[in-house]
Amino acid sequence: MVFRILVASYTNEVYTLLFDPDAPSLTLGSSVTVGHHPSWITPHPTDPTVIFAAVEQGDGRLVALKYDSDGNGKVVADVPTLGDSPCSILSTEQGVLIGNYMSGTVVTVPLVSEPNYLAPSGNVVVKLTGSGPNQERQASPHPHQAVIHPDREELLVPDLGSDKLRRFAKDGKGGWVPSIDLEYKAGTGPRHIAFYKDNLYTLLELSSEIVAHRFPPLPEEPMLLDTVPTMQEFPPPPAVLDMLAAEILIPKPNEKYSIPYLYVSNRNDPSPEGDVISIYSIENPEKIVPVNEVRSGLKHARGMVFGGPDDKYLIVGGVLGGGVKIFERINGGKDLKEIVRVALDAPTGFLWN
Repeated sequence: MVFRILVASYTNEVYTLLFDPDAPSLTLGSSVTVGHHPSWITPHPTDPTVIFAAVEQGDGRLVALKYDSDGNGKVVADVPTLGDSPCSILSTEQGVLIGNYMSGTVVTVPLVSEPNYLAPSGNVVVKLTGSGPNQERQASPHPHQAVIHPDREELLVPDLGSDKLRRFAKDGKGGWVPSIDLEYKAGTGPRHIAFYKDNLYTLLELSSEIVAHRFPPLPEEPMLLDTVPTMQEFPPPPAVLDMLAAEILIPKPNEKYSIPYLYVSNRNDPSPEGDVISIYSIENPEKIVPVNEVRSGLKHARGMVFGGPDDKYLIVGGVLGGGVKIFERINGGKDLKEIVRVALDAPTGFLWN
């Protein structure tokens, strides 16, 4: 079976890669020009032929792309995000949720039927306020992700600029209203989150840490469980000052991979062997236990996504070098083996299609 994998980027293109695990091979199939830095992509909630891309520029744009049976795409809608530098989007049956990084706004754009799929204008859910001690990175709020809790109706937005996880509850009319925020240590910069059972795991970009909380429903408050670094040994100064954690993933355990592992990508390691992908066991719900570190051979390993049968494969990209690589999970998931690589400019995110 050949998989199609869509690739967001810091170019003007959304790429389509073709992955044949039997060969194995990874090749560029096609690309679509959408605008400056389509850095985040997400699928339509019900139509598998449609995806959405956030164009991360000063006058942020949200585009809809439709793909034919041969995997060739075209832009069918282009609407404003009502903010600056949208870096995260999430599609739901009600609309597309957008985090405008520089504007500090969370916006929703309603979905409509084809051929456009997107309403011509959206609505601001909230204009965030606040800041953090790192004035270079935290002078204002910076929403960096939008996630719906897997088991309940709660919208969660990590705010790197204010060191908070913004929490939103349903308002009874299909919208979202702010609720009780979760606060992190000042200057740590929450970037992305992941869940396993009753626990919330947050990747802190600015401090390169992972923090675990017991995460009960509102209005009960979360309980801090554990905090660990995203690598066991960081490079010495001044290189360590440029190290930034990027992605956190917890693939759902299955028959082939029964132990729950957490995977984290690190960026900007000066090692000639490239950035580290760190692997942790979260089998003990009270602890985050390091089990392995894999040198990726990539520079600025930003986005990564699991896919294929049993989430067997992990695709990762190096924004500043190394192209795109696919690794296979081995030894029950506590190690990664490189399978294929393809040269590609500035990949930032992926969608198994």
